[in-house]
Amino acid sequence: MKIYSGLLLLAVSSAVLAGGNNEFVKFPEGYQGKFNKYSTQNRQNNEQVADIYANDIASNSSKDGNLANGSILVMEVYKTEVDENGERVTGDDGVFKKAGLAAIAVMEKRSNWDDAYSAEERAGNWGFAFYDAKGMPKDNELDCVGCHKPLSNQDHIFSFPKLVNH
Repeated sequence: MKIYSGLLLLAVSSAVLAGGNNEFVKFPEGYQGKFNKYSTQNRQNNEQVADIYANDIASNSSKDGNLANGSILVMEVYKTEVDENGERVTGDDGVFKKAGLAAIAVMEKRSNWDDAYSAEERAGNWGFAFYDAKGMPKDNELDCVGCHKPLSNQDHIFSFPKLVNH
């Protein structure tokens, strides 16, 4: 039994590492009324659409090319409408039409993370977490860190150019 529980702990640790850590990156209650929505775009996986929000710290510091500590970005991830052939339906702007909120991803930037939140679980000073549509922690099999880490020239953010030009 000890071997199995060790393997289970390893699997759980890997899931937390890959998909973020809700213990450190908290859900920002009321973000839709407080944050600035700066983009609606198709996701990199070409299967979902996202609305992306930034708090005032992120919005105000983005013009400097590097977001300030305390920046928080929220990405609402939506399922997409599909037609009778199974093709994703797009609007005139090429953005997929939303079919329902699937998850909410949160990125937070801090230079003073708790030592328990290792640098391997972050991209630069950015931490990640994944929540369901009600703001409750959600399992995430994606490797947030692995995808964001190579984007150091744009502060580890896929939508950085849109944020800067907003």
